[in-house]
Amino acid sequence: MLQRQSAGTPVRTPRHLGVLAALLSLLAIVVGLTGCGSTGGSGGGGDSGGGRRAAADRIEPLAKEPRPRLPVTVRSADGREVTVRSTDRIVPLTGSLSEIVFTLGLGGDVVGRDVTATFEQARKLPVVTRAHDVSAESVLSLKPTLVLAETTNGPAEAIGQIRAAGIPLVVLDPAKKLDDVGTRIDKVAAALGVRAAGDELRRRTEQRLRAAEKGIPHGDGRKPRVAFLYLRGSAAVYLLGGAGSGADSLIEAAGGVDAGKESGLKKDFTPITSEALVKAAPDVILVMTKGLDSVGGVDGLVKIPGVGETPAGMDRRIASVDDGVLLNFGPRTDEVLGSLVRQLHSGGE
Repeated sequence: MLQRQSAGTPVRTPRHLGVLAALLSLLAIVVGLTGCGSTGGSGGGGDSGGGRRAAADRIEPLAKEPRPRLPVTVRSADGREVTVRSTDRIVPLTGSLSEIVFTLGLGGDVVGRDVTATFEQARKLPVVTRAHDVSAESVLSLKPTLVLAETTNGPAEAIGQIRAAGIPLVVLDPAKKLDDVGTRIDKVAAALGVRAAGDELRRRTEQRLRAAEKGIPHGDGRKPRVAFLYLRGSAAVYLLGGAGSGADSLIEAAGGVDAGKESGLKKDFTPITSEALVKAAPDVILVMTKGLDSVGGVDGLVKIPGVGETPAGMDRRIASVDDGVLLNFGPRTDEVLGSLVRQLHSGGE
């Protein structure tokens, strides 16, 4: 939620952390970045802007559970042709993929989860990752009939071990922009043999995204400049988002200007410097809730070099969205977009 707080007021953001597909490749090179999973929390910051109120950290499956039509053969993102003969025991290796599987109505067939799949329906499933690495032994112990992964999952040896055991493993490209939402739903649905359900979910999601966008005000035409900061205070990781961070697509869809991208940052993430923040000159700073907690809330955030000198820092204008949904680009992205629209344009929630 947007926070304009006086000095000394505690920031309370009891949200769960999700490791997001758009950040996985970056996090893999950050030494010592561990313990990024969490429990509990609320998803997306409230209603979607289209009149829908989200339940606390739950996904909303389609009304009718689909019946997979198998076998199907699909092309994996790593170039392999994969034949899926059974979806009785599914293991998605990212929280984002888990969210799509559950929303399609096949959550009852999921037997394991990534540490980032913390929404209510998945929370009690056994975890098959250690920090951000896949444990092949944990996956194979669940006797899966299908494993869903992203190109950012690793290590490569674990992925190879799962394949060597004869388990169908379908790899998808990570999502980095709003336009990827429908494509990801289609590809997961195809791998599960439920294309009709995928079409239904895609239509529902697109309708809700359009409803969320209707909340964008059209006043004086000035768009707020928004800087996305990825923060992990315990690991001393402080990054400024630029072109391709994933947040840029959401900020622009919510009627804002991505300040990092606009200031000329060509990389998805760049270490924060005072110079870069001054150049970006954000009116609002966007963070993930657990990241904000990790630096001591708003009081700690404005002490990071350069933050306090920005218009957002001086006004203490901070927007936050739950880690587990911000960059998932899936069936709950309308909640994220609606939350951003309210926080960027109407002074918070």
